[in-house]
Amino acid sequence: MNAPETMPHLSVVVPVYRSQDTLRALHRRIIAAVEPLDPNFELILVEDCGGDRSWEVIEALARTDARVRGIRLSRIFGQHAATIFGFAHAHGQWIATLDDDLEQAPEYLPALLKKAQEGFDLVYGVYPERTHKPWLNITSQIARWLFNKAIPSLNYAYTSYRVIRGDIARALTQFDSPFPFVDGYLSWLTNRYATVEVPHGNRAHGTSDYTFRKLLTHTINIFVTFSDLPLRLASWIGLIFSLVGMGWLGTIVVGRLLGLITVSGFASIMAAIILFGGIQLLILGIFGEYLGRMNFKSSRKPLFLVGQTTASMQKT
Repeated sequence: MNAPETMPHLSVVVPVYRSQDTLRALHRRIIAAVEPLDPNFELILVEDCGGDRSWEVIEALARTDARVRGIRLSRIFGQHAATIFGFAHAHGQWIATLDDDLEQAPEYLPALLKKAQEGFDLVYGVYPERTHKPWLNITSQIARWLFNKAIPSLNYAYTSYRVIRGDIARALTQFDSPFPFVDGYLSWLTNRYATVEVPHGNRAHGTSDYTFRKLLTHTINIFVTFSDLPLRLASWIGLIFSLVGMGWLGTIVVGRLLGLITVSGFASIMAAIILFGGIQLLILGIFGEYLGRMNFKSSRKPLFLVGQTTASMQKT
């Protein structure tokens, strides 16, 4: 990959998924916000094969604005994989990321960049209030609380609205995991981060593609990939119930010797089998999650594959 003749000060990376109706407005607002800071900035749009006309819009934008560089992945790899792929092709000294749905106002990119230039490697745009549905806000807060306990180095207020030092962002491509998590990687690379309050807008078109099932799967993947807390919990659960089981056994033996227990009860036996059998299955399930991810990693599946690129992308 060849760098452009004039290195941009700022690269803006946007993972795109089913956003045909917002891309033109997003492009226009990014230009208005960033062009006064860096006329040679680059806008990298990574289309995650959403199935709508987003790629056609990206190609049209690239034809009229040489700063727009479009990449279409070969299939759906997810928001975090698409973001990291954008990092790999960004040349800026600073790299900004934001979503494609206009909930994050591009007009605050200069404020995030200004804060980063005070000596921080990473700056998040955080929301005093979120405009998501109540159930999504509640589940998000629960997940963040759990992440904070399992991954203490993770910034509790992380969002997808970020400005990152370029070399740190590009270093994320060196991580080898089938379940990428941008902010988990960043927490390993730097603790020099800050936040800037920004308003959280409403989606201009459509609804969020994040369902409860997707959020739950994403949460489990983060826990298993970035924390050994489930394994430690499994160890403690196994130890506690082993002690309970031995105490139970001791109680039965003493009761039998003292004549307090004369008939062995079927119910108590079955209860013990079900209780401890369930704990064993729980622990084995947690081990299975880790082993499954080890198998995914050993298979060396690529994090992303390119399907198409715009002409502006091919020149760099």
